[in-house]
Amino acid sequence: MINIVLFCSTGLSTKLLIKKMEQAAAELQLEISVKSYPEVQIGNYIVGADVVLAGPQVKYALPHIQEECKLANIPLEVISAKDYGLMDGMKILNQALRLVKKD
Repeated sequence: MINIVLFCSTGLSTKLLIKKMEQAAAELQLEISVKSYPEVQIGNYIVGADVVLAGPQVKYALPHIQEECKLANIPLEVISAKDYGLMDGMKILNQALRLVKKD
């Protein structure tokens, strides 16, 4: 099981993205857990994550998110605005998988 945590501005805008990522994982026959939360709650929800992806709308908070992820030794990247806007679940899932394999 790969635990993916997404941080966005409210935690709500990623619900559709989560569904798309879960569909992509099913196509690849992968077992994943994807959860989304507001970036201000990173300290509460980073524990247990294998990888963290930040929505493009929270780039302003990237230094704080990077610090939390570094302390927890969790890989982090920002989702591109294009992929996020297209809700490209497969591409974003592959981004997360690539980060997990790097670790």
